[in-house]
Amino acid sequence: MDCPTEGPPLVLVGRTSYPRTVDPAIRLTRAEGLSRLRAMTMAMSRDRLLRLLEGARGKRIVVVGDAMLDVYLSGDVDRVSPEAPVPVVRVRERKHALGGAANVAQNVMAVGARCDLVAVVGRDRAGDVLRCMVEDVTGSATSLVAVGRCTTQKTRVVGRSQQLVRVDEEEDVDLEGADMQRVVDALTHALSSADALVLEDYNKGVLVPAVIAAAIRAASARTLPIVVDPKFKNFFAYRGATIFKPNRRELEAALGAAVDVDHPDAVPETLERLGVDHILLTLGERGMALFSTDGEIARLPTVAREVYDVVGAGDTVTAWLACMLAAGATPVEAAEVANIAAGIEVGKLGAATVSPDEVLQIVDPRRQGEARA
Repeated sequence: MDCPTEGPPLVLVGRTSYPRTVDPAIRLTRAEGLSRLRAMTMAMSRDRLLRLLEGARGKRIVVVGDAMLDVYLSGDVDRVSPEAPVPVVRVRERKHALGGAANVAQNVMAVGARCDLVAVVGRDRAGDVLRCMVEDVTGSATSLVAVGRCTTQKTRVVGRSQQLVRVDEEEDVDLEGADMQRVVDALTHALSSADALVLEDYNKGVLVPAVIAAAIRAASARTLPIVVDPKFKNFFAYRGATIFKPNRRELEAALGAAVDVDHPDAVPETLERLGVDHILLTLGERGMALFSTDGEIARLPTVAREVYDVVGAGDTVTAWLACMLAAGATPVEAAEVANIAAGIEVGKLGAATVSPDEVLQIVDPRRQGEARA
C-alpha cells in the first residue's frame, strides 16, 4: 500500500519531539546511566531475561484504544507575518509519526512480538496515512475501523528547532451505536488468538464503558494478562485488569486525594476499589512503584542520562509490560524489564522504540562494549 504524499518530502518516523532538560543534579553521563541500569537488574539473572526476551518473540498482543497521527512541519523562520505578529515558517520537511495507541503497537513490534491494533480512523487523508503506517509497522491494519468522523491528528509547526504551535484535529465524543459495535466485533475477533491485551486510553472516545467491558470479558475468559494505561474519564471501569498503570497525577485526580508513596497505607484500599491485581504507579523522575493485592511493593528507581527526553517513555513501558507478561514474566519481573527499557528510551531523542538487544546489553557483560559504542 502506497502512503499518500503531498507538499514537502514525507518522512515516516517512529515519532519526533525535541529534547527536554532535567535538573543537572540528577543528570548522568551515558556510562553512569548504563551502570545504574545494570545495578537495577541484579534481581534478574541473564538467563531469565534471555528466556523472557525469547518467549516474547512471536507473541500476539492486542492493543485497543485511541490511535493518532502526529504530523511535524519543520522549516525556516526569517520574518514576521505582515498579517499578524507571528513568525512565518517556510516548511522544508513534513514528518508523519504514529501516536497514541498506534505508538504502543509500534513499541510492541520492536520487542519482537506481533501486534493487532484495534482503533478507529476517519475516511480522510489522515486516516489513509495512519492506516498505511500501521500496515507498514505491524503487517496488518485489518482491525482499524473506519468511522464517520475525522482521524485524530496533531500537527506541530517547528521553526529553528522550537515548536511554535500545535494544531489538533479531532472529535473526542464517545463512540456509540454501529461504530461502537464494530470496534467490539474487531477486538473480540482479535482476542480470540491473542496472548495479552493492552487498553490504551487517551480520552478520544474509543474506550467507552461497553468497549472496555467487552475487552476485559473476552480477555479474562482466556486468562490473558491485561495492561491498562488509563485516563480520568473511565478510570474505575477496568476491574479485572492485571496491571493498571496511571501516573501519580492521574491517580490523585481520580481519588480526589494525595497519594503518599512513601507511606502507602491507602494503596490496598485503592486496589480493591479499582478491582485490579496490581497498580504500577509512574512517578516521573522518581521512577515507578508496583503495588500488589498481596501487599508486595516494588520500587523501581528511574535513571536520567546525558540525553534526556521523556516523550514516549510511557508507551515503551506499556508495550514491554504486555510483552513480558505474555512471555510468562511475573508482574514484578515485567515491571523491572519495562523500567530498564524506559531507562534506555529516555536516553534517546524523541519517542523511540527499544529493542531486546538493547535491553540485553544492560545485563550481559559480554555486550557492554556494544552498549558503549
